[in-house]
Amino acid sequence: MKKILTIIVLPAIIIALGYLIVESIQEPVRFKNDREKRENVAIQILKDIRTLQVAYKGHYGKFTPSMDSLLDFYHNGKITIVKQIGSMDDSVAVANTEALRKKNRKITPEELYAHYQKGMNVVVAIETPIAVKDTLLKRADFNPELLKSIPFSEGKPIIMNAVTKMVSGVEVPLFEACMPFSDLLKGLNHQLIVNLNAERNDTGRYPGLKVGSVDAPNNNAGNWE
Repeated sequence: MKKILTIIVLPAIIIALGYLIVESIQEPVRFKNDREKRENVAIQILKDIRTLQVAYKGHYGKFTPSMDSLLDFYHNGKITIVKQIGSMDDSVAVANTEALRKKNRKITPEELYAHYQKGMNVVVAIETPIAVKDTLLKRADFNPELLKSIPFSEGKPIIMNAVTKMVSGVEVPLFEACMPFSDLLKGLNHQLIVNLNAERNDTGRYPGLKVGSVDAPNNNAGNWE
């Protein structure tokens, strides 16, 4: 019996303990690697949301809390591109433009541009409406449908909010889009997620990834930046 214990049982226990020790070391490493991979995907989505929100605000003067509205803006909305003809540093062009405006106080940019096409040196800004989807996020891998949900979460929606707050006596539009770690890291080591959330909460940081803020202006920054 002693021989069996020495030859079979003890080595098996040693191997099992060794395996557990290695696992205890490797699990946080795997968690960190998997977390970074997921965060990279999530960060790109949040950056894309920010891009559309900024364009949406430029058009409507406010952000939207609705993903449906944001996607409708991407698919059907237009933004204005301003093309500058001539330079305000060109004294001849400025003088010609002022002369034309003195003759016709209601002269339009299009009429000024017609003079430019005829060879006259003028300064004019031409506004051209262009479809949002033909202008923004022209990456080959961009898919607007991915903006709807938190990756790796089995369809949990991205938490998005938008408000207008008084800041130093001025109304300031604000927005935020959030992905909690509890959803983004779904399926990874539960205890390590709990530890990560606790560490974030203890240090007063959002337990997840977040772009923008409805609490105070932050220049629409991401909390990973």
